[in-house]
Formats: sequence, C-alpha cells, structure tokens
Amino acid sequence: MRTYIALLRGINVGGHKKVPMAELRALLTTSGLENVKTYIQTGNVIFQSLSNDTKILESEIKQSILDHFGFEVSVLVRTRTQLKKIFDDCPFPEAKKVNSYFAILSVYPKEDLIKEAYEKSYDNEEYQIINDCLYFYCANGYGNAKFNLNFFERKLNVSATSRNYKTMVKLLSLSDI
Repeated sequence: MRTYIALLRGINVGGHKKVPMAELRALLTTSGLENVKTYIQTGNVIFQSLSNDTKILESEIKQSILDHFGFEVSVLVRTRTQLKKIFDDCPFPEAKKVNSYFAILSVYPKEDLIKEAYEKSYDNEEYQIINDCLYFYCANGYGNAKFNLNFFERKLNVSATSRNYKTMVKLLSLSDI
C-alpha cells in the first residue's frame, strides 16, 4: 500500500465549490481509498492505495467529486516521496524558503515555454521552475504579488496548485505513515 497526497485546486474559496472535508473523506473512502485524511479546508488529502498510477488516481478522484458534488476540480496526486523531493529541492535559502510557495505542476513544462516565462519578472518576486514545481518567493507577501498562478498555467501550458511552506511541512508530517 502506497501513501499519496492529493492536492485539489479551487475548492472552498470565497464560498465557491464547497466541499466539506468530512464528506470528502467519506466519499473517497467509499471510492476505495484507504486511511483517508484531510488537512485544512483547501483540498489536501492524504490516503493510501494499492494503485501505482497517479494519473488514474487523479482521474478517479476528479470523477468522484464531479459525480458527488456536481462540479469539476483540478486534482494533482503525488507520492509522499515525490512531495518530499519537491520540498527538498527548493532552490531558495532557508530564510526565503519558509516564506515560499510551491506550485505543483501537472506535468513537466516544455523548455521553450519555461524560457518564455522567465522573460517576465517583477521587482521583489523570484521564481524558479524545477521539474514539476514552480518555487515562488515574494518579498512583499503572496497577497501583494504581481505574478499569479493563472499566469504560469497559461504560459507553461499546465494546470497547477500551490501550497505554502507550512502546508507542505504539515502534509509531509501527516503522510509519514
């Protein structure tokens, strides 16, 4: 049995796409996932499965949510090992890392699209794209950032969802089964 972390995008934000976590846990357990846990209301699910295919798991979770709640949600699934590598590979020094965001990308973006994205920059904002993660640091705080996730999704032709440092630490801790 492998441990996975599912990252859902855009639920329970501003009163839209409401997904109660107890209901989500019950739904995913009924769908065949084991030891389902959630962390905060924004769509972080830790679970175990015999499956070795994250793409199939993403599709099954997405379909279960659509069937039950009636709307589509972007779902990215990573193993604990993959999420730990993403966390450990953060290129920023520790002082910046603790205030960084980790945007998990659905796929590795194409090199030419990465080069094109790097052409745009803003003062006090740094980012690096490494494999399937965009590491983002904003000196003035995320809420004041000029960059946003939609820009990178369009520019890199990927879907993505981001988590801050504290959430990444907690997900790694909760998934250490």
